[in-house]
Amino acid sequence: MPGGWKPGTTRDPTPEAGDDPGSGLQARLRLMVLTEPQRVRPLAQVVEECLIAGATAIQLRDKTATTRELYERGLELLPAIRRHGAFFVVNDRLDVAVALEADAVHLGPEDIPIAAARKIAPAHLLIGYSTDDPERGRRAAAAGASYLGIGAVFGSRSKEGLADQAIGTDRLRRVMRASGLAAVGIGGITSENAGEVTATGAGVAVLGTVMRAAEPGDVVRQILLASA
Repeated sequence: MPGGWKPGTTRDPTPEAGDDPGSGLQARLRLMVLTEPQRVRPLAQVVEECLIAGATAIQLRDKTATTRELYERGLELLPAIRRHGAFFVVNDRLDVAVALEADAVHLGPEDIPIAAARKIAPAHLLIGYSTDDPERGRRAAAAGASYLGIGAVFGSRSKEGLADQAIGTDRLRRVMRASGLAAVGIGGITSENAGEVTATGAGVAVLGTVMRAAEPGDVVRQILLASA
C-alpha cells in the first residue's frame, strides 16, 4: 500500500467514511513535530527521540532546502517514522511528498491550490492546509482538505523570525467548527498551554519548543502528559 501503511499495522492514514474529527485521523494528529535543520546533532536522531517519547506525527519542513535536499532528508527520517508507525507529512512540496510516499502533504495559501493538488495527488495522500480563518477553513474542506493546521494559537516566531499574532483557542474552535475537519493547533505551544489546545478537540503541532530543546524527547513527554 502506498505511504508505507500496510494492512494489519496499527494505523491506516485514511479515515473511514463519516470518521469523527475527534477520532481516527484526529488521533494520529495528537502531537505533530515539525522539523527544522539541526546544527549540533543529526536530525534523524532528534526525530527518533521524539518518536520514542510518543510523537504521533512528523512533518518534514525546511523552507531553505532544495528539492533534492528535502527529499534526501526525508529518506533519512523514513526508517524511524515507519518503525514507530507515525504519520508522515511533507510541508509545502507535493512532489517530494509523492516521491517519499508520505501520508500527507501540508499546504498553505501560497502553495498549489488544494483542488489542483487533489487532481494530481495519489488517492491515498491526505492534504493538510494552514488557515486561521473560519471561512477559509470551510472552503478548504470543500476543496478536498483532509485536516487543518490552525494558528498561531499563542503566537510564534518560527516563521522567518517574525512574530505571528496569537489567535487564541476561541478562534481555533470556530475554524474547526466551520470546517468540520480534524485539526492541529500550532504556534507557541508548550507543556504549560497544550491542554488548552487539546480541550478544543484539536491536536498540537510544535516546532521550536521541541526542535531547539536540549532533550526533545523529554519535551514531547511533558506535552503529552499535560494534554492527556
